[in-house]
Amino acid sequence: MSEGFLRVLTYNVHGQRDDRAALAEVVRGVAADVVIVQEGPRRFGWRNKTANLARSFGAVLAVGGLPSLGNLILTDMRVHVHRTWTTRFPLTPGRHLRGAAFAECSVGRRRFLVAGSHLSLDANERPGQAELLKKAVTGVELPAVIGADVNETSGGAGWRTLADGMTDAAVHTDAADRCTFPCREPQHRIDALFVDPRIEVTRYDVVDTPLTRRASDHFPVVADLIVPE
Repeated sequence: MSEGFLRVLTYNVHGQRDDRAALAEVVRGVAADVVIVQEGPRRFGWRNKTANLARSFGAVLAVGGLPSLGNLILTDMRVHVHRTWTTRFPLTPGRHLRGAAFAECSVGRRRFLVAGSHLSLDANERPGQAELLKKAVTGVELPAVIGADVNETSGGAGWRTLADGMTDAAVHTDAADRCTFPCREPQHRIDALFVDPRIEVTRYDVVDTPLTRRASDHFPVVADLIVPE
C-alpha cells in the first residue's frame, strides 16, 4: 500500500433505522480509512450514540453529530486529524436545519481536507447550500474530498456547483449509471464523492449486496484515492 493511498466511504445510514448489525458489517467490510456519514445521531444522547456508531464501525470519530446536524467524519488509525469544524446552513422556515462537517487530515506526510454534508430535499434550498459547502472547501488550500447525499442527480444546480472544478469519482471511472437510492428499487444516483483533481481516483464502487440492502435505504459509495505529496 502506497503512503498516499486512501479509501473513502460516503454513506447515508438512514438514521440507523434499519438492520444495525448489517450496517456495522457493511462498513467494517469496506475497511475505509475515512467514513463520511449522513443521517448520523443528531438529537438527545447524540454523543453516546455517535461514539457507539463509530465503535461498531471500528473507527474513531473525528467530527460531527448535533453541531453538524448528523453529518459525521470517522477515520481509522492511519489517518491523523489536525483540525475539525462544523457549519450550519441558513434555515428556511418549515424545513429541516442542515449543515456540514469538515476535517483537515493527513496520511503520512500527505495532507487533505474531508467534507461531508446532506443537502435539502427542497430544490430551492439546495443550490445555496451547495454554494456554501463549496465555498468552505475551496477556502482551504488542501486537496479536498466531498462526500454528500446531494438529494438530486447530476443535472441539478446543487450537484453542478459541487462538481465544478472537482472530479466526480463515478464519472471518472465510467460508473455514472450506478444508482445509489433507493436500495429496494435503485433509480437515482444522489450520493456522491467529489474529489480534488490533484487526487487520483483509482477505484469507485457502489456496494450493492444483500447485506447493504438490509443496512440502509441508500447504498454505500466507496473510492480508492491517491493523495499527492
